[in-house]
Amino acid sequence: MKLSPFLLSAAFAGVLASCAPTVTGPQVGRIVNSVTGQEGTVSFVRGTLQPRLGDPFAADNATIRIGGQTYSGRTAIVNGGPVSPLPAGLGVSLSLGGTAAIGSNAAVGIGTRVDAPRPRAAVTRSGNLIARTASAPVLTLTCTITVDESEHGIGECSGNDGVKYALQF
Repeated sequence: MKLSPFLLSAAFAGVLASCAPTVTGPQVGRIVNSVTGQEGTVSFVRGTLQPRLGDPFAADNATIRIGGQTYSGRTAIVNGGPVSPLPAGLGVSLSLGGTAAIGSNAAVGIGTRVDAPRPRAAVTRSGNLIARTASAPVLTLTCTITVDESEHGIGECSGNDGVKYALQF
């Protein structure tokens, strides 16, 4: 039995793909103080920026580091509809028609049409993040966030001292 080079290369590629590491690290982004311009980092545990049943006592899934402070907190994603893993469907139509009249020629017509799929609209979800420091005095950040399907997003935060921050992740 002789294997074709194509099948052999496909099998080899499959073996290599099964050995590839999965991305399990945190989703990392940045936070910027709107007054001073000071930058920091924000990171989320991957897979936790999806809509889920609310558990106010769930483990923290976010870490923010800015200005020598480390904040820890969790997100709550409050809306977003289900996303189909399938692409938008093709549009197909078929038509058949004909005419006949006494004393004239008869005609028959057939038509078909195939439309390309419409691009699927981007799905975004809204939510919030409440984070706090562990040391006294406790500092808090309250953020509103908007997240897409791939867990990238933007947001705005307010500190308990009134300072505003911008998020990108």
